[in-house]
Amino acid sequence: MIDPTQRFQMWEGVGAAITDSSASLFMNSMDDSQRHRILAEMFSPEQGGFSSVRISIGACDFSSQEYYTYDDLPDDVAADAGLDFFSIGEGEPGAAGATKDLKNVIPVLQEILAINPAVKIMASPWSAPAWMKTSGRISGSGRLRLGEYVGNGYRYQDTIDYVYAQYFVKFIEAYASYGIPISSVTMQNEPSNGCPWPITVWTPEELVAWGSQYLRPALDRSFPDVQIYFGDDSLRFFQRPIGEYMTQQEANAFAGVAFHTYSGLPEWVHNGARQFPQWKVAMTERRCMLDESIDEASHVMFGEIGTWLVRNGMSLINLWNIALDEQGFPSYAGTSGRRGVITVDSSTGKVKRNLEYFMLRNFGQDVSVGSHRVASTNSTPDGRHGGLGSVAFVADNGDLAAILYNPTDDDILASVTINGEGARWQQVVVPAYGTVSFHKSNHSVNRSLTPVDDDFKITYTPHPNDDHDETIF
Repeated sequence: MIDPTQRFQMWEGVGAAITDSSASLFMNSMDDSQRHRILAEMFSPEQGGFSSVRISIGACDFSSQEYYTYDDLPDDVAADAGLDFFSIGEGEPGAAGATKDLKNVIPVLQEILAINPAVKIMASPWSAPAWMKTSGRISGSGRLRLGEYVGNGYRYQDTIDYVYAQYFVKFIEAYASYGIPISSVTMQNEPSNGCPWPITVWTPEELVAWGSQYLRPALDRSFPDVQIYFGDDSLRFFQRPIGEYMTQQEANAFAGVAFHTYSGLPEWVHNGARQFPQWKVAMTERRCMLDESIDEASHVMFGEIGTWLVRNGMSLINLWNIALDEQGFPSYAGTSGRRGVITVDSSTGKVKRNLEYFMLRNFGQDVSVGSHRVASTNSTPDGRHGGLGSVAFVADNGDLAAILYNPTDDDILASVTINGEGARWQQVVVPAYGTVSFHKSNHSVNRSLTPVDDDFKITYTPHPNDDHDETIF
């Protein structure tokens, strides 16, 4: 049963990360026609309907280039309070000699926005510039030198806190100059993660103070429409309710909460998602499945993410790398055992579409951005046990869409009915560990079909053992 009279959160859309690794495959392993064809297939509203992209502010672990930030200093310069050395790269976008973001990421984003100008871009830093960190290095878990002065005297604008907020502003300005609007930012990717690649470690309390006292005021002066999401970390970050260390006034600086569905307990989602009523809820990262069993992979993507989390208030799904090659690379960190939403043959540009592509397309093709989730019958308490699960949405034009998920190993015959339409109903078979989506409309609907995969050899390495417990249940 679908009940459009009971409405919940507004739907923000789906997408994945355009890392330098992903963008380098689009730019270097594909010719122009191959690249445009697959980007249009994913992002065109007439096809896949992906509507969101996440990028890194500076380099992340999945990069085809040496790690960099936008304010890397010569050896004889100790600090840069005026950000005079700030640069997102040199050269023309996509040119042979282009560097940093201009080499791969910016030309790919420009092409995506030409296909669908409504795509929203979220940006997250992995590391602050090395000179701003206690470690003095981009890689590794140094902390921001909060409260320290880098000018001559004790001016507010010479604190690291202030200068780093201006770093975000200059990044947004630089991207805008290339026709790429940034819709939202997070303050730090995985602030609790002491990893060997680019990272800056923060406590939750530090993020609250810096975001509300420095970043939000800096954005308000130049880009007041750019939203800030709090958290952007695995569910372990949310073991404590955010309301224990953030006031309502401080919460007003943030548009919502962002989380990754790796380690942690399911109920910890609510320690972020249900703390402040005006907040939105975004999932900003989840690696794609690789060597999991069919049931486990389906439970994670279709059940936990596509059903349970959406029913618990999530309104945006961003997965990790949108594309990796046949070995799960490139990765400057040397990270093995990964897969993209699509797999690109590094030598031919051929494409294979993975499980996550179809999960995203289920939403992108049928659920319009701006729709509202509505009540629907659900028989799985967690997305992986029980019976049939569902999520349903209604758009402002009256379109109704729903996605059904079967977490069992037997096909389920379902009868779909809509409140207010009497005895009208339709039967559908939902396959084992599979989904069925439908779209009811008085308008034209997206009837595009997924192309056939290309044929090429895959040579993935297995995930490290400590990666196998990355589901939230």
